Amino acid sequence: MTIAPNLLSTIELENGIAPTHTILWMHGLGADGNDFVSIIDELELPPDSRIRFIFPHAPMRPVSINNGFVMRAWYDVLNLNFSQPEDEDGLRDSQRAIEALLEREKQRGITPERIVLAGFSQGGAMALQTGLRYPEKLAGIMALSCYLPLQQTVAAEARHANSSTSIFMAHGSRDPVVPLTLAATSRQQLLESGYAVEWHEYPMAHAVCVEEMADISAWLKRVLI
Repeated sequence: MTIAPNLLSTIELENGIAPTHTILWMHGLGADGNDFVSIIDELELPPDSRIRFIFPHAPMRPVSINNGFVMRAWYDVLNLNFSQPEDEDGLRDSQRAIEALLEREKQRGITPERIVLAGFSQGGAMALQTGLRYPEKLAGIMALSCYLPLQQTVAAEARHANSSTSIFMAHGSRDPVVPLTLAATSRQQLLESGYAVEWHEYPMAHAVCVEEMADISAWLKRVLI
């Protein structure tokens, strides 16, 4: 695979010299790569870990549910319940852009099995969209406050390399943006397809909470360190 010349712009931070692992973390609709930079210290990862954190900025695009207002978005959202139709072209374009960042990590010496794909909301949907279809085994997939997009194509397009990859899913029971029922349906489809899903539920809205950060930290230590 050749890296596209127009890679997504990113924020990159490293917690040690000569990183051995990467966490590629995608933000939600209307935010940007700065949105989760502050989580690095909250993760309380081992002091001797050497991790490169990459926070890409999604492209600017009009978003239908926001009256066509142009903002950072991984794909267009055509309706409030995330049902058909979906912006398949946008999803696949962003998938390719994320894959190009993964390819750059490979060229920088970080093999896929040492990379976690993570994201919140739209970013979490992209972590699932990309990770399940990626041809090389990843360390893990983290999908926060999101759902599984293009559900009808997963069975045909999923790659065996990540059939046993740990998937961390977390959701707020009071989420008014992405309903808990939608996330639970996505989890059930993944489980029925044989994926190893670690599910967490918290009494929160469309957000991240302290208890969730502790659970994420424990999971990362298992799949990365």
